[in-house]
Amino acid sequence: MTYDSSTPDGGPEPDELPRAVEPMPRDVAAVVVTYNSARHVAALLDSLPDAFGDLTYSVVVVDNDSADGTPELLHRRSDCDVVRASNDGYAAGINRAVLASPEASTILILNPDATLDPDAVPRMLEVFRRRHDAGIVAPRVREKDGSLSPTLRRGPTLGRVGGLSFTGLPVFTERIEIPGEYEGEHEVDWAVGAILLVDRRCFDALGGLDESFFLYSEETDFSLRARDAGWTTVYTPRAGAMHVGGGSGESATTHTMQMLNRVRLYRRRAGDRRAWLYFGMTIVVELRRAVLGDRKSWSTVRALLRPSIRPPQLGASTAFLPE
Repeated sequence: MTYDSSTPDGGPEPDELPRAVEPMPRDVAAVVVTYNSARHVAALLDSLPDAFGDLTYSVVVVDNDSADGTPELLHRRSDCDVVRASNDGYAAGINRAVLASPEASTILILNPDATLDPDAVPRMLEVFRRRHDAGIVAPRVREKDGSLSPTLRRGPTLGRVGGLSFTGLPVFTERIEIPGEYEGEHEVDWAVGAILLVDRRCFDALGGLDESFFLYSEETDFSLRARDAGWTTVYTPRAGAMHVGGGSGESATTHTMQMLNRVRLYRRRAGDRRAWLYFGMTIVVELRRAVLGDRKSWSTVRALLRPSIRPPQLGASTAFLPE
């Protein structure tokens, strides 16, 4: 907060107390959650000035108890505010970063292993100015080698539980891999949450991200709840970014979280009867992957069948059908 204690001609006003002047809201509040992200986060932060162009913005990074030197790296920088936190999960970290950010009309959710192209954020923001029902905007994302990263998704259904992307049929796959779907601006059910620009009114109306997911499915849940409330998720190819992926590491535990959360999300949206079918089909899919050589899937199958060994962070160990 700043204070203005002078009169129009520059002289003091002895009989009046200084007047508080509230800072102007920013255009964008960028929020990042790090967890052992020392290899990547500097590149993200370095990309932001050009990515924002002439927009006003803030950057808040919440570090979820990293042990690889990430907090020390961040504290040596002057281009972000750092909040150190216990690891309550990705969604909790994003919500905490938003609370710690100055007022802004939009929120830019960023993974630490992403980088943004010049002027990417103004191009995303422009979608809000044209489409008043838009609550979330996703950019065109490429892999490290420059190839298209298929970040667009269809909503979860019983038909899509197997992830049969090779069929090319929308009824069987959530992931959209058709190149033509990435050429023009259009609405989508949801998009991978590595880079998302969110209208602050939408974020507040939904109460932020659902922290019960801990890791994975929080962006799916958020976009689908936004759609329920009348907000759309819009993809624009005019804004570009790169996402390395796996910046915080991948393991059998994180894979198990991912699959359990898919079941939990489906149950919350479709009800118990269909969720039992979805759960059973998930077990079959993971068993098939395990037999074909995916060692992580063996751990996931065991966790699906034995609630007591599920990751405790999810709070899904008290019932056979994940809640």
